[in-house]
Amino acid sequence: MDSHLAALEANDPDVFAALKGEEARQKAGIELIPSENYTYPEVLAALGSVFTNKYSEGYPGRRYYGGQTYTDTIENLARDRAKEVFRCEHANVQPLSGSAMNQAVYLGLLEPGDTILAMDLSHGGHLTHGAPVSHMGKLFNFVRYVTGPVDGSIDFDALRASALEHKPKMILCGYTSYPRDIDYAAFKAVADEVGAITMTDASHFGGLVAGNAMANPFDHGFDVVTTTTHKSLRGPRGGMVLSRKPFAGKIDKSVFPGLQGGPHMNAVAAIAITLGKAQTESFRQYARDVLTNAKALANALLGAQASLVTGGTDNHILVLDTVKSFGLDGRKAEETLDAVSITTNKQIIPDDPNPPLRPSGIRVGTPAATARGMTADDMERLAVWMVRALQAPDDASRLAEIDAEVRAFCEQFPVPGID
Repeated sequence: MDSHLAALEANDPDVFAALKGEEARQKAGIELIPSENYTYPEVLAALGSVFTNKYSEGYPGRRYYGGQTYTDTIENLARDRAKEVFRCEHANVQPLSGSAMNQAVYLGLLEPGDTILAMDLSHGGHLTHGAPVSHMGKLFNFVRYVTGPVDGSIDFDALRASALEHKPKMILCGYTSYPRDIDYAAFKAVADEVGAITMTDASHFGGLVAGNAMANPFDHGFDVVTTTTHKSLRGPRGGMVLSRKPFAGKIDKSVFPGLQGGPHMNAVAAIAITLGKAQTESFRQYARDVLTNAKALANALLGAQASLVTGGTDNHILVLDTVKSFGLDGRKAEETLDAVSITTNKQIIPDDPNPPLRPSGIRVGTPAATARGMTADDMERLAVWMVRALQAPDDASRLAEIDAEVRAFCEQFPVPGID
C-alpha cells in the first residue's frame, strides 16, 4: 500500500473507508456521465506531491514569493504544451475550475452590462453561459440562442437575426449537453458581421480537440477557447484559457489578480503531465475511440427504439429522452441505472416541461468507458442492459440479474489510476 494511504488508514479510518468505497464503486460499474473520466496514475501522483505545499502567487518570472524555481518550470511546461496541443498563441493554466476560467474571460474582455450571445441552458448550454441563477447571468446581458425543433441542431438563421438585433460584444459557443459538432465557420461569420469576440467553451470536448478527433476553433479564427482539464482530457480538476495574443494580457490580469490569488501548483503540475499525454498517438487513438463508441452506443439505442435528442451524436454525448422512450422521468431513469451499476445523470432536454430535478432525459457519454478499454462491441452490450433495466424499473429481480452481469463484465477492464 502507498505510504500516504497507509498513514491515512491509520490516522483517519473514516476518510480512508470512504476513499476505498469510492474506489470499489468506480471499479465495479460502468461510468457513463460524460463529464467524468479516469485520470492517469501520474496525475494522481502530482496531485498528492510536494507542489501542494508551495504558494506561487503571480506568473513565472513575476512571483510574489521566493523559492519558485521548480514551480516556474512546471507552469512554463504546462503553458508551452497547451500552446502546442491546441495550436494557440497564449495559454493560462491557473484557473481553479471551469466556472472560474469562463468568469475570467467575461470580466477581462467585457464590461458589466455588455451583451453575450450564448446557448440556452435547456438546449445544451452551461450554467456559466448566462443562466439566470448564476452571478454572471446577473452581471452581463446574456441573449440566448436555441436549437431548432425539427432536428435539434443550431438554427443559424435565427442566431444571425438575434446577433443583428442585439449586437453582442461576444458570441459564445460550446455546450454541456448538445450532442452535435459545432460549425465554427458559421459562428465566426456571424461574429465578424457584428464585430463580436468569438469564444468557445470546449470543456466537454477539449480532449477530443487535443486528440485531433474534432475540429479546433483556432483553425477557424476564434479568439478565445476555454476548457476544463478533467473531462475528455483525462487530467486533474482545473481549467485553461487559451487565446490569441491580443487578448492574453487582459485575460492573465483577470485570472490573477482579478479573480484568484495563488494557483494550485499540484494541479498545474498535473495539467503539464496531462498535456504531455495528449501529444501522444495513444491519446489521439483514444479520442477517436471515444467518438466511435459514442456512435455505436447511439446506434444500438436507436435500434432498440429509444429516442435520442437530435437523433444521434457527433461527439461523445448522447441525450436520451427517457419519457418518450420508457415513460420514465430522468431521475427515475438515473436511479434505475444506478441500481444496475451504470452511472448516468438526469438531464433537461430542449423546451423540457419538467423541473430540473425530474427532467425528461438522461445524459450519457463514452470517455470513461473508453478509458477502461471498452469497444464498440461492448457499447452494443451496454445498450441492451440499459434498455432491459429501463423497461422494468420496478422489477427488483431483473435489476439484480442485470447488476450481476454488469459487475462481472467490468472485472475484465482495469481502471486507470486504481488497478
